Amino acid sequence: MGYYDNHTQSRSSKEKRSSKRTGAASFLGAVFGALLVVFSVPVLASNGFLPYDVVPKTAGNEEAVETMTESGESVPEMQGVNVAVTSEVIEAVEQVNDAVVGVVNIRQSSGGGFWERGGEGTGSGVVYKKEGDDAFIVTNQHVIDSAQEIDVTLSDGSRIPAELVGEDALTDLAVLKVDADKVDTVAEFGNSDTLRPGEPAIAIGNPLSFEGSVTLGIISAVERSIPIDTSGNGQPDWNAEVLQTDAAINPGNSGGALLNIQGQVIGINSMKIAQQSVEGIGFAIPTAIAGPVIEDLEEFGEVRRPQIGVFIRSLQEIPSFHWHDTLGLPEDVTGGVYVEGTTEGSPAADAGMREGDVIVALDGEEVKDTHDLRKFLYTEKSIGDTVEVSFYRNGEEQQVEMTLEQQIS
Repeated sequence: MGYYDNHTQSRSSKEKRSSKRTGAASFLGAVFGALLVVFSVPVLASNGFLPYDVVPKTAGNEEAVETMTESGESVPEMQGVNVAVTSEVIEAVEQVNDAVVGVVNIRQSSGGGFWERGGEGTGSGVVYKKEGDDAFIVTNQHVIDSAQEIDVTLSDGSRIPAELVGEDALTDLAVLKVDADKVDTVAEFGNSDTLRPGEPAIAIGNPLSFEGSVTLGIISAVERSIPIDTSGNGQPDWNAEVLQTDAAINPGNSGGALLNIQGQVIGINSMKIAQQSVEGIGFAIPTAIAGPVIEDLEEFGEVRRPQIGVFIRSLQEIPSFHWHDTLGLPEDVTGGVYVEGTTEGSPAADAGMREGDVIVALDGEEVKDTHDLRKFLYTEKSIGDTVEVSFYRNGEEQQVEMTLEQQIS
């Protein structure tokens, strides 16, 4: 088979001339028709023959401005356009930005006589209340830990001294007090209990001393549980309930604000997972947890928690061969809390508990480690409540009741 072009026949010269005349006539007809439409549309519209109105481009525009030429003709003048660039994120940041301050942990240098500022103690804080002559700031406990003096850097760059009101290592929160004269903006706290994964999250703080840095992300997860070792023995003492966000949180952001899109503080930035293979996993203490802690720190200088008065360690910290040979625990006991001693005059001491006892339940709820014991007491009980403690001694299970007292710091 050949190409299709090989099957077309040559047209005669007569046919070609006829085609040229037809094309010229078509072009002239199109031009005449276009002119007819241009001149007839205004006439038809003014006499009501069209279903719509024909309005000049500048008609009805109050902002159109005309100038007169030397010949008397009016010429529209070009106008500049003013665009207000704004967004919900910008508005949220502007509401809170001045309430986020820098917190400087000041320690005496090893040489003595001089003061070094910064290091691991540099962080951020949030002004959450003004009362009388004082303004109150919440920050992280690890930011002011072991500080001999504390300074606060305000949004205008001025630095003022701060007084430590109270601190709590378990929740990693601390409250500071400063003179309210130079504090103009107070942050509004929102309800972190209503948050859902995927909501916008805005972090404000002073990472690496870059004051007032803003990063944007989302709430990656709510109610994350992160093990915390406050004693430094390699065993978790507590599980922090935190919000997870991918908004960048870097050294210096600690104690700063995590905002929702309404500009309300929903969390206090606390930590991040700092590993080379990990990116975008930061955590903040939700306001639902921070609120009651802040109230206790303001009123008492500490968080008042109930206690039974024992020195404890998790059973998992003790070699397993001691479980049965030394402590006489049954084979079905796979966890518990080993009592190393009791505080004199404490509920446990008064109830007759002693070194070597292994607590396995509180009010019938299984206790597998020290975290379980603390969580039950701190979240389910209050000072003055009665609790039933189940424990093993020399292979026999026993129960005692005791009235909880205030924990002594």
